[in-house]
Amino acid sequence: MKSKSKQATERLGGAVERVTFHNPENGFCVLRVTVRGHRDVVTVLGSAPSITAGEHIECTGQWVNDRTHGLQFKTELLKVIPPSTLEGIEKYLGSGMVKGIGPHFAKKLVKAFGEAVFDVIEKQPKKLMTVEGIGKKRRMVITAAWAEQKMIREIMVFLQSHGIGTARAVRIYKTYGDASIVKVSENPYRLALDIHGIGFKTADQLAQKLGIAPDSMIRAQAGVRHVLQELSGQGHCAAKHEELVEAASKLLEISPDIITPAIAAEVAEKNLISEAINNEPCLFLSPLYHAEVNISERMRKLLKGQPAWFDPKLENAIPWVEKKTGLQLSESQKKAVLLALQSKVMIITGGPGVGKTTVINSILKILRAKQMRMALCAPTGRAAKRLFESTGIQAKTIHRLLEFDPKKYGFKHNADNPLDIDLLVIDETSMVDVVLMNQLLKAVPDKAAVLLVGDVDQLPSVGPGAVLSNLIESSVIPTARLTEIFRQAASSQIIVNAHRINQGHMPFKSEASDTLTDFYFVPAETPEEIHAKLLQMVAERIPQRFKLHPVDDIQVLTPMNKAGLGARSLNIDLQARLNPKGAPKIERYGSTFSVGDKVLQIINNYDKDVFNGDIGKIKAMNMEESLVSIDYDGREVMYDFNELDEIALAYAATIHKSQGSEYPAVVIPLATQHFTLLERNLLYTGVTRGKKLVVIVGQPKALAMAVKNKRSDHRLTKLVERLCTYEKN
Repeated sequence: MKSKSKQATERLGGAVERVTFHNPENGFCVLRVTVRGHRDVVTVLGSAPSITAGEHIECTGQWVNDRTHGLQFKTELLKVIPPSTLEGIEKYLGSGMVKGIGPHFAKKLVKAFGEAVFDVIEKQPKKLMTVEGIGKKRRMVITAAWAEQKMIREIMVFLQSHGIGTARAVRIYKTYGDASIVKVSENPYRLALDIHGIGFKTADQLAQKLGIAPDSMIRAQAGVRHVLQELSGQGHCAAKHEELVEAASKLLEISPDIITPAIAAEVAEKNLISEAINNEPCLFLSPLYHAEVNISERMRKLLKGQPAWFDPKLENAIPWVEKKTGLQLSESQKKAVLLALQSKVMIITGGPGVGKTTVINSILKILRAKQMRMALCAPTGRAAKRLFESTGIQAKTIHRLLEFDPKKYGFKHNADNPLDIDLLVIDETSMVDVVLMNQLLKAVPDKAAVLLVGDVDQLPSVGPGAVLSNLIESSVIPTARLTEIFRQAASSQIIVNAHRINQGHMPFKSEASDTLTDFYFVPAETPEEIHAKLLQMVAERIPQRFKLHPVDDIQVLTPMNKAGLGARSLNIDLQARLNPKGAPKIERYGSTFSVGDKVLQIINNYDKDVFNGDIGKIKAMNMEESLVSIDYDGREVMYDFNELDEIALAYAATIHKSQGSEYPAVVIPLATQHFTLLERNLLYTGVTRGKKLVVIVGQPKALAMAVKNKRSDHRLTKLVERLCTYEKN
């Protein structure tokens, strides 16, 4: 509790000694400040878009006496001024704010140029090379970073003056350059389209501050697009016309009479496509419409004709491959192999332990003997690595197979430059959304065959569409569904329980005993108890009993991102428990990172060749150069400090983010507070990520809810209808 001071508003000024806390999302900061006339360092609470030790602040506010933290100065207005004292300048330059200058060179520069150092950097940069250790390359890095910081500061001030947080100022500058303020002023809604991390609501707040009318056409059009983008984030490729009007009207708090012409304007500008689904008027975001149309057209072309290896005596291949592998195929596996050998496009689906790998390896062995050229791919790096390990044939991520060209911002392999193959194998197809499947099929030549492999009962893709289930549902693509669990797999409680969950039965709950098994349910009554037991499991019990590394081998998978048992909160607690001595540390975008942390790439970065879902470990931090080195399966990737909004801590991840990956051990918290997300395919997907061990820590009621709840999760798409229409034609 705070007791409010009765003092009048005061003015305060001083040098920032330390930034105790700073949240770049809203600017809130806790500072330790040296103030003239005060013997002790003062704690100041305020808001600043960017703040660094060594800078000077001027502020107005009141003193408050916090019972926990003591006397503090709570500001109403806080203004940041570049430092003027030599000590302040050295602290500022050494903070990592300016790339190329760390504590070491900050000391040297201040010693060489004193209070004139800022003018030297900005107006006489060649003088920097008179300082030992600074050559032409470092001088150019410093002057470029200084110019960028100056521009970023202007953008920050502009945004802050309009009441908007400035964590994404760097992104805005990199996207729009010197024209940032002009472009943002003309149409703030473009931020939501162009800048990663800035949503419609943030852009809308800025638009209001800039005086754009709430019922303006520019706002209505942006709102309509936003609603469709939100729906695509939930997996839908389209929205029903009436529902779109209603949702946009509610979001923007304006009349449907304004929304309807806004939709018409978006259709006229070809941002949206109007088309009926099952005779009901619907609207698609243009890229999703074209992706669906192209997938159906490519499938129609690929299904025509016979595969390059066609032979009327294909049945002879079965005994040949059995002899080569020493494995006896079951009847269902034989049918799947034959169907694949006879088809230009084919799907193999089934859960864990049903022999998908054996079927794929048999097909590939036969085709390699016929000297067929083939490419194997999967949506994620981990899935591609697993495909390589199970087949012995090189496998790539889809992005790497298609070879992204940063200059053209497109894939090198496309309709004009197709892959030189006879067969394309796509594993973990349930993860592939309509946009990526469209790009992939464009690069497949008409004469080639395509084999799609995946588990249709897993969660659908994070991106829009439900490609694998739509293809199966259409009945246009020959499909083999494997269901028989083989004897060796049946000894695994993970596999047995995964199938039980998928069939709507409660898993067998192994109790703690001296006999080790690979599946456990640890009951807990409250979220707090789940939290405590989960931390103990990951940090102590599993490593001790199963000899598994708590960071490298154990992955916490949670249904949600937010709340106490969400990925964000668990990551903070697991980081403190598993990497308490990690150093050095860097705080950016509301997260703290240090050497030794397990991290997750959260957006595709084609320049760095790292993609959404890739997991790595921070190996080193260079405070002088403002760089972080992250190791992704033996490949080192460098990040500037300002790029750290592309990664998140990965001690815990959502089950959605885990698709396509396997981990030695998986720990899943389940609480009734997750009720909106407790679904059978979510739990099934989480359980099937565990290779050697799965531990569910949760409330028995929550487990029962997840097993029982099989929502249709019907995504609004038109792919089935398109495929069936082509089939009739």
